[in-house]
Amino acid sequence: MKKEAIKLLKQQLEKLDAKDFDLNAWKKYTVVILSRVFGEDNLKIKQVEDLEFEYNSWSLRDASGNESYEDGTIKLAREIIQASIDEITAFGIPESKSSMSNKELENYLNIILDELKGSQLKQLKTIIASENSSVEKKRLVFEIIETMGENTVYEVITNIISQPSAIKILEE
Repeated sequence: MKKEAIKLLKQQLEKLDAKDFDLNAWKKYTVVILSRVFGEDNLKIKQVEDLEFEYNSWSLRDASGNESYEDGTIKLAREIIQASIDEITAFGIPESKSSMSNKELENYLNIILDELKGSQLKQLKTIIASENSSVEKKRLVFEIIETMGENTVYEVITNIISQPSAIKILEE
C-alpha cells in the first residue's frame, strides 16, 4: 500500500501544474487519499481543506511581488503533499486505529439500554446529567449495573461481543 499511496500523492503533485487546475476538485480528491492513508483526523487534511484562492483586496495586498496569490497557494499545496510522501517514505503507512463509528457506539449503547428497566434508565440519565465527578458518576452507574443481575449482565456482554464490528476486531 505504501507504493500505491506515494503514486497517488505524486499524481496529485502533477495535477498542481495542469493548465485547467481546479483547486476545489483537487482538494476533495486529496482529502480522500490523505484520509485513507493517515486517518480522518490528520492535520494534513485540515491544511488541504484550508487552501484557498482568495481574490479580496487584503490577500492581493499580502501576496509578494514575486509570485501571485495562486502560486503561493499551489506552493503550499505542493509542500503538504511532499511532506506526506516524505512521511510515508521515512516511516511507512501509519497503522490504522480502530475507531468506533457513532453508529457502532449507538448500537452498543442500545444493547445496554434495552436491558434497563424504566426506573434504571431514569436514574442513569440523572447521573449523567449531574455535576458529580466522573469517579462518582462511575460509582453510581456501577450500582445500577449491579441491580441488573448477573444473567442480564452476561446477556449484555454476549450481545456486545456478537456485534459484527466486535467480531471484526476480535478476528484481527
